[in-house]
Amino acid sequence: MKQKTIIAGGSGFVGQHLTRALLKAGHEVVILTRTPGSGQNGVSHARWDGRTVGDWRRHLEGATAVINLTGRSIDCRPTKQNRDAIVQSRVDSVKALTTAVARCRTPPGVFIQSSAVGYYGNGDTPVDETAAAGHDFLAQACLAWEEAFRQVELASTRKVTLRFGVVLGSDSGAFPILYNLTRRFLGGAAGNGKQVMSWVHVVDVARICLDAIEHDTWSGTFNAVAPEAVTNTEFMATLRAVLKRPWSPPVPAPMLRMAAIFLNTNANLILGGQRCVPQALDAGGFTFEFGQLEPALRNLCSAARA
Repeated sequence: MKQKTIIAGGSGFVGQHLTRALLKAGHEVVILTRTPGSGQNGVSHARWDGRTVGDWRRHLEGATAVINLTGRSIDCRPTKQNRDAIVQSRVDSVKALTTAVARCRTPPGVFIQSSAVGYYGNGDTPVDETAAAGHDFLAQACLAWEEAFRQVELASTRKVTLRFGVVLGSDSGAFPILYNLTRRFLGGAAGNGKQVMSWVHVVDVARICLDAIEHDTWSGTFNAVAPEAVTNTEFMATLRAVLKRPWSPPVPAPMLRMAAIFLNTNANLILGGQRCVPQALDAGGFTFEFGQLEPALRNLCSAARA
């Protein structure tokens, strides 16, 4: 029988790449979204509001997996209203999905819940999955997100939490911005450049999710990051080298903070970071296709040029 995977919030950047990988692996995919589209071969859409249990629940019956990628983007100004929406959107989606799974007669075999390495706060000390949560807003938001998932018992469904690093893809996210700036000889470090970037290629994100579905031994929390975390200075220097661009002066932190106000974003997303270790993935036998930065950037630059 064909495997079926439900992706909540699957219409975004990561969800689109994951959908293609699942289709290639022979899965039927159902995307839960506020704006259902016409779909494609092997893909169907179901309407949901991200917080209540509705007719979409029927798709969970007998499913192989459910993957939750839902959450208000953190790429916004850190106002109280936006912060509340960031936390509430994540907690509400977890509560709705876990309630629906608990009501299933034949529940999904595995529930994969997204989180983020912002859980650890900012710092340069290597952290694995056993490290405590940080104390800043994003860390506490991740903690609330994960706690909503952890506290629900799903006796017949294996639970996996993936703490994603900065996901790099040629078509969306942070990479196209950095690629275009560097091509235009503006590829300098951000601030002092010492902040650490725990990154992961979107191809490996999809592969991690597929392994989490297929390996019954995988449960608990995993840092979904490449083994080679780098500083912002190292990242930009490598990108300049791949694009054959000369050294560029760094952009001072005050200038970035001022620009963030006008761009309605949060400068801490650029000026903060953490050095994460994918210890649980290593223990689970996962092998990265893009475990080192230079080959990953060469692949992404080649795709961006195409």
